[in-house]
Amino acid sequence: MTANPTFAPTAAVQQDYARYSADDRWVWQRLFERQLTVLPQVASQRFLDGLHRVGFRANEIPDFSLVNPRLQAATGWALVAVPGIVDDATFFDLLASRQFPATTWLRTPAQLDYLEEPDMFHDVFAHVPLLTDPFFADFLQALGTLALRHLADPAAIEKLARLYWFTVEFGLIQEADTLRIYGAGILSSAGETAFCLGPKPARRPFDVAEILATPFAKDRMQDVYFTITSYQQLADCIPALALAVGNAP
Repeated sequence: MTANPTFAPTAAVQQDYARYSADDRWVWQRLFERQLTVLPQVASQRFLDGLHRVGFRANEIPDFSLVNPRLQAATGWALVAVPGIVDDATFFDLLASRQFPATTWLRTPAQLDYLEEPDMFHDVFAHVPLLTDPFFADFLQALGTLALRHLADPAAIEKLARLYWFTVEFGLIQEADTLRIYGAGILSSAGETAFCLGPKPARRPFDVAEILATPFAKDRMQDVYFTITSYQQLADCIPALALAVGNAP
């Protein structure tokens, strides 16, 4: 999700599973296996549990028709196939309806380490497992519902984009005595996985007001990451978020 999308509104498409090539299968497996060498030590346990629950495997590109019944059983969510980044109205409407827009194409072997537009590995591997968590799933739906009320207000949408960015995409969580990753933008990136827990970036406690005042960077590693203490904290922040967005200048 971006506050200023680069793609025009698009209708949902169908995942054509038979069209995946040998390169596609290699890319999925290579990325999956590379991340699974490090994520068990640094990813949120809820993400790891969700990865198992939705049945993702290294040697099998996910089939949305098989993933969706598992998501529905867990939290009532479903994947909707889209060709690329969708406009704000479509994006938030889908979230409010407990549907997550996901691309069906995979990056090329030459793009393993960097891709400007999110592909299926980011959208599905990194986002879907946490959709099995009730608090996270409710938070995402509430965020979509709130945004639908402010689509005509660019300042409000920018604030919501920042909140989404620093939680859903680049969030960290304190689990027991260990700092772990839950943001999909980190979980799908080998470089950001290592960087976010290293000595360079700032890491701050989750604070709605500070997040809404913090711009984010799309084309480089983040300068700051915000840390929640539980997924319930995300769900519980919605009233404060609604008040802050309602007062957007």
